[in-house]
Amino acid sequence: MKIGIIQQHNTPDVVNNKKRLAAAIRSVAGNGAQLVVLQELHNSLYFCQEERVDLFDLAEPIPGPSTAFYGDLARELGVVIVTSLFERRAAGLYHNTAVVMERDGTIAGKYRKMHIPDDPAYYEKFYFTPGDLGFHPIDTSVGRLGVLVCWDQWYPEAARLMALQGAEILIYPTAIGYESTDTPEEQQRQREAWTTVQRGHAVANGLPVVAVNRVGYESDPSEVTGGIQFGGSSFVAGPRGELLVRASDTEESITVVEVDLHHSEQVRRWWPFLRDRRIDKSGEITRRLTDGILMG
Repeated sequence: MKIGIIQQHNTPDVVNNKKRLAAAIRSVAGNGAQLVVLQELHNSLYFCQEERVDLFDLAEPIPGPSTAFYGDLARELGVVIVTSLFERRAAGLYHNTAVVMERDGTIAGKYRKMHIPDDPAYYEKFYFTPGDLGFHPIDTSVGRLGVLVCWDQWYPEAARLMALQGAEILIYPTAIGYESTDTPEEQQRQREAWTTVQRGHAVANGLPVVAVNRVGYESDPSEVTGGIQFGGSSFVAGPRGELLVRASDTEESITVVEVDLHHSEQVRRWWPFLRDRRIDKSGEITRRLTDGILMG
């Protein structure tokens, strides 16, 4: 399967962001992409650097204007598109939601981000209610997609639950970057940690991984921090963690890469991690911490 990944530098102009995304989607489709993956919250700037009630106006219902926009593109080009939207579920109830558009323009499924960060410049808990749809793959015409979102990528349980339900590929729309005062050495450490943990999910589950990040500098309107330099470095890894492609950490990127989904079965025959799991001894994994429990 050919996968198109689109790494974009966003501006305050939502219409222009979507126009450029549409052009990029057409470009990768023209180069044979069957599946197109976009970055997290790709329509706008990353608004979570500050807490402002009026920014909830960026949210929209699902289905809504953006699912219509990207659905029309999916139908026109005959591709499956993984989008990432700010969902208005009801008055006062909002989610960070990945929506998969099928090649006929319909909604194949959606995933609401489960792990919500709350760190300086990433005040997502102010905006997003944690997801309540669970970790379930989405069936499409190109395969069963294990779609997760950004902060979920640090949690191996999420990837494993997708794999156990037959996901054929793990997909992470992302918005992650560096604080303005981070040294180049610290930026490199963070970049490699981000890449390594997801390559680990590929290895542990015998599945390809697609991670698409935004790129470029976005200022902090509150001026509490110096803003975020989004780290780009979008990548696709194979089921043994091998990097098939990795984008620039400073520039926009439009890339098509071919992934053999059938290779996962061969890898799992070599490395039968699912066979050797000690599920009879893993009950404590659902606890916050096992302090106070006598381990025999």
